Amino acid sequence: MSVNRVSAPGRVCLFGEHQDYLGLPVIAAAVSLRISIEWQPSDRTCFMLDLPDIGQAAAFEPNEPQVYVHQRDYLRSAINVLLREGMTWSRGITATMRSEIPINAGVSSSSAMVTAWLRLLGLWADQPVDLTGLELARLAHRAEVMEFGEAGGMMDHFCAALGGVLFIDTRPPFSAKTLEASLSGLVLGNSREPKATVETLKKRRAEVLEGVRQMTAVDANFDLKTTPWEEAVDLLGNVDALPRRRVTANLVNRGLCADALDALTRGASDQIGKLLDAHHAQLRDGLDLSTPKIERMIEAAHAAGALGAKINGSGGGGCMFAYAPGREDDVADAIRRAGGDAYIVSVDDGATKDG
Repeated sequence: MSVNRVSAPGRVCLFGEHQDYLGLPVIAAAVSLRISIEWQPSDRTCFMLDLPDIGQAAAFEPNEPQVYVHQRDYLRSAINVLLREGMTWSRGITATMRSEIPINAGVSSSSAMVTAWLRLLGLWADQPVDLTGLELARLAHRAEVMEFGEAGGMMDHFCAALGGVLFIDTRPPFSAKTLEASLSGLVLGNSREPKATVETLKKRRAEVLEGVRQMTAVDANFDLKTTPWEEAVDLLGNVDALPRRRVTANLVNRGLCADALDALTRGASDQIGKLLDAHHAQLRDGLDLSTPKIERMIEAAHAAGALGAKINGSGGGGCMFAYAPGREDDVADAIRRAGGDAYIVSVDDGATKDG
């Protein structure tokens, strides 16, 4: 019996971390760690899904509205989203999901999972639909973020669905542009420190928006997306200390993202390392996202020849990555000696199907 397969990649956020949920632009890249699902027809009508990486299994009656049995029940929410689109499934499947992506580490394992699962569901529907990358991204955002009323943009979903290096406009209705950028030498380091992604995003978003509120109380024309730095600085003096630090970091990172877009577009890869370091400094000092262990991993990467490094994802644990063209092996070894897991990765394609 033939086996079908879909997969979707994880991602690193190059520039614009903690910007997407504020409507600020982001540069991100899909990387060569993937979640894959293999499936074959079953003589049952239900979907049977084995999850060996976490020692669990799940069963779904896909033509019935799904009742969520735990927080962020993304496999069921994806079915609900497609049921509302009119999809049905009269043929059951037996499937196995496996992940190369570190879980709960800031590399977007959940978005890759949802994207791959949606791709499978579309292909196996009674009226099969080979969803486009943009369709997948928007459906995955609905299933993972909107369905549960959570804070989050579409960076992860664009990367999982489209792949490549992307410049992402995070203002609704959201859009992504593929950058023809040659980017090699990426080394991902997993601190193995657990993190609270949704809680961190929600807290930082609230703190930034409080700063914005205080600034607009002084100048109703202030806009986090468009107000020039020189004008924003004058308003920051009217903001309480914590939200002022948060807004300052976002404004600086807004400028760094613009500089990085220019450098990547021009092929000025020699500038990327310094820009990554500057971005990390704001994430560490302005948004309080790093940890002592991640700082040790970043210092070790630099000492081994990395041109730049930063925390990756929501922060408070999880992963960092280093930019180290030509020194990948040395940097990976240094990250391991600092106590992390290391992966040499490359920019990868978006969601794919085989069979």
